[in-house]
Amino acid sequence: MSAFASFRDFYPYYLNEHRDRRCRRLHFIGSSLVLLVVVLAFASSRLAWLWLAPVVGYGFAWIGHFAFEKNRPATFRHPLYSLMGDWAMYWDVLRGRVKI
Repeated sequence: MSAFASFRDFYPYYLNEHRDRRCRRLHFIGSSLVLLVVVLAFASSRLAWLWLAPVVGYGFAWIGHFAFEKNRPATFRHPLYSLMGDWAMYWDVLRGRVKI
């Protein structure tokens, strides 16, 4: 994260790494599935299912990067800021600030 002084500095870079609408859609699907897995795991008291959350979240996102963006996911270089960016973009999609 040394290249960025703050998340505010990082987020425009993050959005630039997600220019392809198909990649953003896959991110949104993956993040939605993460929320579903977490809710179902706690609702059913089967906390072992929580291991699926990063699998579906990163799985969908990385397919978007490798298949459509043709870039390396920011997770590899900036893991914390990238995770924050995933949820900031998710929220921005829900508010209509980022189109999918």
